[in-house]
Amino acid sequence: MPASDLVIDHVTVAGSDLKAMQSKLASIGIRSEYGGPHSNHATEMALTSFPDGSYLELIAIANGADEKALSAHYWSPQMQGNAGPCAWAIRAKDLAAEVTRLKHGVPVTDPVRAGRERPDGVRLDWETANVGTEPNGTFFPFMIHDVTPRERRAYPSGKPTTSDFSGVSRIVIAVRDLNASAARYRKAFDLAVPVEQSDSTIAAQLAWFRATPAVLASPLNPDSWLAARLSAFGEGPCAFILHASKSDFRTNQSSRWFGTEIFWADESKLGWRLGFESE
Repeated sequence: MPASDLVIDHVTVAGSDLKAMQSKLASIGIRSEYGGPHSNHATEMALTSFPDGSYLELIAIANGADEKALSAHYWSPQMQGNAGPCAWAIRAKDLAAEVTRLKHGVPVTDPVRAGRERPDGVRLDWETANVGTEPNGTFFPFMIHDVTPRERRAYPSGKPTTSDFSGVSRIVIAVRDLNASAARYRKAFDLAVPVEQSDSTIAAQLAWFRATPAVLASPLNPDSWLAARLSAFGEGPCAFILHASKSDFRTNQSSRWFGTEIFWADESKLGWRLGFESE
């Protein structure tokens, strides 16, 4: 899978209370739309969709969730622990073909059918395949392909939720061993050697695969927030970056990554790490 094929479908933020998550996102100026319960009898979701077709998914424990189904869910620890960023997905034009191709470099599951019904009664169906042996979409992205028209899933109101951002631009993945993790990504997706830098603002050593949204991050010290997160939730997304269409989302806290300035949202309001970069 060439780097150009690592196109973000959506990113997922996990928590225990969907309304609270929506309220916190709104507190920093980002509106979301309720998307309805999933067919797993465990979760419900809301989303903020963007003009490039990507979206930010908020997933939480549904009211009256079946305890057995919730316990079996791959993101159950993240939802119950209010982990915030927990997974990401890439679009697959031909899911069966991508599964076959990736199996030469990494374990991949066979496609599985899933779906949900929107609040307006529109049925959505899709297929997914997990890449790697970790829980769905954590270390590696999972792949998704729509059975029903994709725009029905991405744009529940028929258009992007917001035009303040063009889309999701980067996925920051917490890892314990930067070199070993980079080697796994290179083998799975046939990527070039990543470029590296350290960021004192978030106390992390970063490795970015050029022309992809994937940024690996390992702790600079054992007492950092990143080390604590790895201990609590294991390897997986720890922050997401959005392309901001205007300067309203510049903040007092920022980082410079590979020549691009990243502004960080107020984590005390949001409860998780979200960054913005200008186009």
